[in-house]
Amino acid sequence: MKRFFLLVLLLASVSSFAATPQPVTFTSGSDSASGLLYLPSGAGPHPAIVVIQEWWGVNDWIKEQASRFADEGYVALAVDLYRGQVAADAEMAHELSRGLPQDRGVRDLVSSVQFLSKRSDVDRARIGAVGWCMGGGYAAQLAVAEPGLKAVVINYGALPTDKTALSNIHAAVLGNFGGLDHGITPASVNAFADSMKGLGKPVDVKIYPDAGHAFENPNNTQGYKPEDAKDAQQRIQTFFAQTLKP
Repeated sequence: MKRFFLLVLLLASVSSFAATPQPVTFTSGSDSASGLLYLPSGAGPHPAIVVIQEWWGVNDWIKEQASRFADEGYVALAVDLYRGQVAADAEMAHELSRGLPQDRGVRDLVSSVQFLSKRSDVDRARIGAVGWCMGGGYAAQLAVAEPGLKAVVINYGALPTDKTALSNIHAAVLGNFGGLDHGITPASVNAFADSMKGLGKPVDVKIYPDAGHAFENPNNTQGYKPEDAKDAQQRIQTFFAQTLKP
């Protein structure tokens, strides 16, 4: 009986994310970048979301997020900033993240937006981006570099402070942050929000007082906050529905 229930749970977890990824490549400057493309049902055109990895790479958790967005009706592209590498531990993740040239990472992401905008099943006026941790920081940089984005979600990622850079952001911005995060502090989050509001930019940030960094990922066994993660996920779902869906 126990095995039966375990099998049911396994099948439920698999069937809850029905989208099947398609490996894709696209031009990024003089290089070739890649990612996993998840398609919703129906011909479209659909809104689209660029899904940006944590410092681990495009691992199973990132794939799960991209698949979930496809199940919700978005064309989702998980961009592989590490060009095929996935970290097995924190030391490797640290090395991979330090070895990623920032300008190349931003260029890959801008190119991914261009790749999506040329697809017949994508509404180019309704493209957004979401990232966590390192990917949250890159989501903010992408918002600066790609003014055509409609909506951006930053989950505990490094935030730009230069008002000239912030003035280039035309996307609505949603942010989820931990009050106990020593890297992305509440002070920096509030300063970012104040600067955005001062420039007349649409921004909605929430600081979860009892959460630290990476609180949305259950693989973070020491810092995962299930209730806060559930709330953040709902905020993201509602935000994209309001900004990207007609």
